Parts: sequence; C-alpha cells; structure tokens
Amino acid sequence: MKRFKFSSPNSLARILSADPQDSSRAKLPLIDLPSKALPRGLAMFLGGFTLLNLLGEFRLAGFDANLWWVDTRVFPQMVSNGFLLLSAACMIAYALRSPRSWWRRILTIGCVALLIVASLVETVVFYRLMLQKTIHAGIPIPLSLVIGAALGLILAANIRGLRFRDQSNSFLPMAAVCLACLLVFPLAQIFCFGKTDYRRPADVAGVLGARAYADGRPSDALADRVRTACGLYRDGLTRKLLFSGGPGEGAIHETESMKRMALKLGVKESDILCDQAGLNTQATVRNTEVMFARLHASRVLVVSHFYHLPRIKLAYQRAGWEVYTVPAKESYLLRQMPYNIAREVAALWVYYLRPLA
Repeated sequence: MKRFKFSSPNSLARILSADPQDSSRAKLPLIDLPSKALPRGLAMFLGGFTLLNLLGEFRLAGFDANLWWVDTRVFPQMVSNGFLLLSAACMIAYALRSPRSWWRRILTIGCVALLIVASLVETVVFYRLMLQKTIHAGIPIPLSLVIGAALGLILAANIRGLRFRDQSNSFLPMAAVCLACLLVFPLAQIFCFGKTDYRRPADVAGVLGARAYADGRPSDALADRVRTACGLYRDGLTRKLLFSGGPGEGAIHETESMKRMALKLGVKESDILCDQAGLNTQATVRNTEVMFARLHASRVLVVSHFYHLPRIKLAYQRAGWEVYTVPAKESYLLRQMPYNIAREVAALWVYYLRPLA
C-alpha cells in the first residue's frame, strides 16, 4: 500500500504564514511585462519625438512639430520649450530606467500630469468646435484624447511606482512598443486629423491633383477632389480655385482635366488658377505659396484625400503657411486605399525628417 507523507507542523506553519505576493513574484515578469513595457515605450516615443523637435529647431527654424501632439502656445516660447525639454528628459529617463529616487519620480509625475491637462484642454476645445459646427469630424475622436490616454498610462505607472518599486527595465519590450508608435502615430494623424473638415471662408482653395486618364477624364480620386472644391465655391466659402498637378496619362494635363470638370460644375473660368508644375506635394507647396502671395490671400483652404492631408499640412507649415484642410468627399471606397494609407505613413516621416538631411 502507498504511504502518504504528511507535512511537519513547522512546514505547515511556513505555508500558512507565507506572503501572498511571494507566489505571484515568479509570474510577475511575464504577467506585468506588457503593462510595464507599454508606458515605458510610449514615454520613449513621446520624449524622443519632443526632444528631436526641439533640437531640430536649433538647426532649422520652423522644424519644430511638437504642436502635432501637444499645444503649449498659451505660454511664452521660452517657457514652453523649457517645459517640453524637461518633460522629454523625464520621459526618456523613465523609459530607460524607472526612477529610484522620490524627487525624480515626483518630477516625472508633475510633468506628465501637466501634459495631460494640456491634452484635456485641447479635447474640450475640439468638442466645443464640433458642437458649434465650426469643424466636422469624420471620426469624433481627437488626437489629443489619444495622446491624453497614452500619457495617462505613463502617469499611472509612475504613481504605482511610489508604492511598489519597479525592478523591471527590460529594453527590448520597451523598444518594440516605441517602434510600434512610429506606425501608430502617423495613422492616428491620418484618421483623427485627416478625417476632420476645417472648412471656413477663405480667399482661395488649393486642390492637389491625381491621375487623369489618356482621354482627359479625371480619375475617380481626382473627380472627388474637384467636386469637393467646387462645393466650397458654390457655398461661397472661397472665391478662387487653384488646381495643381502634373502631366496626365495622355495629352491632357491633370490641371486641364480638373478645370474642364470645374467649368461643367458651374465655376467661372476667371476664378480658376492652374499650377502645371505640381509634380508632387512639395512642388505644389513651393509653387502655390507664391501664387497665394500674389493673391494677397490671408486664409487658404486645401483639398485632398484624408490620408494625404497631414503631410500637406506639415509641408505648408514648414513653408510658413497656416492652411485649413478639407478632406475630399469620396464617392466610394477606393480599392487602393490600404496602399495609399501605408504609403502616406512612410511619406509623412520622410517629409518630417527631410530638412535634417
């Protein structure tokens, strides 16, 4: 017969008096790895992006794109830059190694909390403008709300560290989250910003070109852009339309195809301007800003597809123009949409980093 071995009283006492957390400590690295890597990876991305903008501004005026994730323009520029520099240093330091000292932990919490307040203010402004119908959001989630949620994770992780010391500083999981942000951030820009319609009265509306077929017909993408711009014209929101594009597939230029369609939709020929050297987005910005200046335009609308608008906005900002973007109303979902969005993710980073090359 098999004999059972009973535990001694001393061993039983050790089992009953054991710390409940002891049994979970072995599992903690695997269970808590995502919860620790996520805030650290987010902190590394936001801190690194902020620091790159500030350093880039020293090399080239107008490079700073921190406005794309947080708006601190209410403060003097020196105060704003100083705060952002301190916040970037705190977030990067937290990402690389969790704070061991109380003062560093409190400083990080304070900076992140203030950034959350700024994000919440932007979110309130967004919904107020939407309720006033000043803007029309295709996706009623502002980027500031997404940023605020990311900052909230960083804040919660640091507050938790006040009670429980975080010994996990694994680099690879944090780096993986940071690299994922390189994809998620431009996608958030494309869907949150690109899908928002900022139309308002303006002096001119620029329309970026797309494919024109060999017989002169505009492609569906090009027709959507022209149709949207003509709607702005008919509604009295702009007095001039400026078409910019390159050669078509045949003898008919993209801008000529756009002009023909606009005339059929009731736009006066005298109110149509054309830039036939708009071979790409950067060329369009370079050419049209000269034409805007000749028109003495104080407010400009720009029409293109939603996935294209963040890059257009960035290019015009770098050129010193604050334009208001209007996404083209799509007649149907384009088959190449996934490819176009993927292309814009890469192109947005290329346009952002190009001045540093």
